[in-house]
Amino acid sequence: MVEGWRNGFREATNSKPLFVTIYATVIIGVLVSSFYVFSAIYSPTNGSTSWLSSPPLSTAGRIRQAPQENATFQTPVVPPPPRSLPLPSPEEAEGKSLGKIWVSPPRDKKMPPLESFKLTKELFGERVKDNVIIVTFGNYAFMDFILTWVKHLTDLDISNLLVGAMDTKLLEALYWKGVPVFDMGSHMSTVDVGWGSPTFHKMGREKVILIDSVLPFGYELLMCDTDMVWLKNPLPYLARYPDADVLTSSDQVVPTVVDDSLDIWQQVGAAYNIGIFHWRPTEPAKKLAKEWKEMLLADDKVWDQNGFNEIVRKQLGPSVDGDSGLFYAYDGNLKVGILPASIFCSGHTYFVQAMYQQLRLEPYALHTTFQYAGTEGKRHRLREGMVFFDPPEYYDAPEGFISFKPSIPKSLLLDGKHTIESHFTLVNHQMKQIRSALAIASLLNRTLVMPPIWCRLDRLWFGHPGTLVGSMTRQPFICPLDHVFEVNIMLKELPEDEFGPGIGIREYSFLDNPALPKQVKESWLDVQLCQEGKEGCEATNITTPSGFLKFPKRSNEDTFKAIFSSFNDVKVIKFSSVEDAFTGFSDKASRSLNREIFRHGREERFRRRVKRYVGIWCCEENKTPGHIYYDMYWDEKPGWKPVPPQTPEEDHPPV
Repeated sequence: MVEGWRNGFREATNSKPLFVTIYATVIIGVLVSSFYVFSAIYSPTNGSTSWLSSPPLSTAGRIRQAPQENATFQTPVVPPPPRSLPLPSPEEAEGKSLGKIWVSPPRDKKMPPLESFKLTKELFGERVKDNVIIVTFGNYAFMDFILTWVKHLTDLDISNLLVGAMDTKLLEALYWKGVPVFDMGSHMSTVDVGWGSPTFHKMGREKVILIDSVLPFGYELLMCDTDMVWLKNPLPYLARYPDADVLTSSDQVVPTVVDDSLDIWQQVGAAYNIGIFHWRPTEPAKKLAKEWKEMLLADDKVWDQNGFNEIVRKQLGPSVDGDSGLFYAYDGNLKVGILPASIFCSGHTYFVQAMYQQLRLEPYALHTTFQYAGTEGKRHRLREGMVFFDPPEYYDAPEGFISFKPSIPKSLLLDGKHTIESHFTLVNHQMKQIRSALAIASLLNRTLVMPPIWCRLDRLWFGHPGTLVGSMTRQPFICPLDHVFEVNIMLKELPEDEFGPGIGIREYSFLDNPALPKQVKESWLDVQLCQEGKEGCEATNITTPSGFLKFPKRSNEDTFKAIFSSFNDVKVIKFSSVEDAFTGFSDKASRSLNREIFRHGREERFRRRVKRYVGIWCCEENKTPGHIYYDMYWDEKPGWKPVPPQTPEEDHPPV
């Protein structure tokens, strides 16, 4: 029936305007009538759909507050779950959306031939709305990022999106999940290519080729990297600047405006970042895309973002007018606007400065730049911000979790000047507690919920005075885990006979995530350390009338195992403190793995593992090298001081 209307409408549009009006009136009338009829008949109690067989996560996708726990920051507010609404009728759904997303094709249906996923104007036209299409692309290694990207958009009721698949494995996986996908014909590897690698640069060229191919279709293109998420519908904002040929994000870390207007282009000294940028199909934009593509194809050593900046900055200015914030660039005809870094956030303005929060603005986007530890670091950042969508098993580890409340004296956090010495004193104090918690987690075979880490100084790639001059970074601040720890190493599978058993970790905001299932939230044991010998302090598995467990400080491996084996069915064990909680492993080297004797004892293997977990702080000004290594066992080295390596021979992680 709907198809018949479509055909009739097409015929009418090819005849006379009067018939267009008649057809439109009839269709609208039938749709409205159908809505009332179907809504009166059908009113299900749950209109939500599943994603990766997980519980509804739309509330997590709409979080507006950053999870920074700075004393002067606002507490993150989690909105209530959405009300259950009646399902729309088929006709209403057809008229409202561009085709359902997250609805998997029937399993008995054969996948269409690869040729049908080829990039064409018709394929893109099926997803366009108001002449706009939102696109990202990647290979199979980034599938969880891509699913997160899509989920955020669909939670915002945005469906005019497409994903470019750079390998057939991703294309097939997205098709069977009901995600609109097209084939980029790249035939890339399915593994993580690594930032800066030749394959990484090839991905950048594919982006430029894609833009150059799509603009002639006549559609507006909002192009995104996969390592970003949308927190608010950006389309109304972009529509505020209809004269712009290109609207681009930037790496700006110093605010130029304090509202939601475009950044002041004369004050933006940082690179334009092509992880988020919007193109209109104008002649100046098409000309720019063509020249950019030709530049990259002529020299495979040019990074796509550097090439874009070089071309666009051939000419900067004058302003298009006095109000819009647009300016002329490139050849003098291209109209460009720079999206405000406070709400189209980088990893620095969002996680380090929380700029949008300080300015009381709502962020539109978060791009995981200014971070460390590779792809794993990006994923962990998004998890810290509770904006990454994980499958249900991530929130319910079989062996359960442990967490602890860090103990930080006020003097370490707030007193004195913010110097390299005071920064390391603060971080080292926390690191020693984390080391104990990692040991307990390893001993009990539980996943450790990392604590928030307080820093006095920012981390960058170059020398600086502690924070970026002009930025809104407040000291001290909760720094991302990758500022101190090598997240990629923490998550890497290391040989057990050399490094001991693996230790799972979760982000500090994990237990506050709305996606945490009920069976985890309601299975909790509070542990309070006590001084052995004092009344009521003894090794026992009997909890107090208030429901918590008293546990003696300086307990050994056998005591931990004996007591906490009684709580194997408890999902979360939370220690009030871990200072002086554990005396160390028994270190018996006779335990076997796969009938082979470990060459090293448990204690030594644990030390080998966690020594690799810590990274560097960077960087002291006017020093080469200027970086300083964190040391997990700093307290065992009398006279240890935070200084850069003095010789090339010293420039290595601590042993």
